[in-house]
Amino acid sequence: MTPLSDPVRAVEAALFAADAPMTAEEIAAYVGEGVDVKAALAELARHYAGRGIELVERGKAWHFQTAADLAHLLRRERDEPRKLSRAAVETLAIIAYHEPVSRAEIEAIRGVQISKGTLDVLMEAGWVRPAGRREAPGRPLVYATTAGFLTHFGLQSRRDLPGIDDLKAAGLLDPVDLALEQQLELETEREED
Repeated sequence: MTPLSDPVRAVEAALFAADAPMTAEEIAAYVGEGVDVKAALAELARHYAGRGIELVERGKAWHFQTAADLAHLLRRERDEPRKLSRAAVETLAIIAYHEPVSRAEIEAIRGVQISKGTLDVLMEAGWVRPAGRREAPGRPLVYATTAGFLTHFGLQSRRDLPGIDDLKAAGLLDPVDLALEQQLELETEREED
């Protein structure tokens, strides 16, 4: 491989440092008027032919790019963590503990309507799926969790979901709910006496 001459190296450096493709005129503005930019570009194109990167011309502008046959090596799939809204978390919990469950049943348990996109977000995440229709008037669609839900949360089956005692021990239950539950237990005990 022959070493590149200084004018060719200057063109190479200008292209490498550029944040967008450059025309021959734009390159000449960087490297000076005395440089034969077209000859330098041709030499660079020959020099990089068959390598991991190549010099290409697109619409009269030049730039370096990854060789097309190697582009697959540089693709990375990224998992972008998505924070669920409180409504989505509540809806997911209701579906997990009560499946199969209809939209109306979810709303009755939560005490508020489900916003339009809540179930869509859970289905897009791969945690919830339509599970058929209930044999009831109107035949409402029912929802259930998926294998992806179990995998994501490290569960073998729905039986591995934490119970009420586990949630209390972890401090994940709302103190108001706990107080109401204790009050109901006291009232029940008084009625039995």
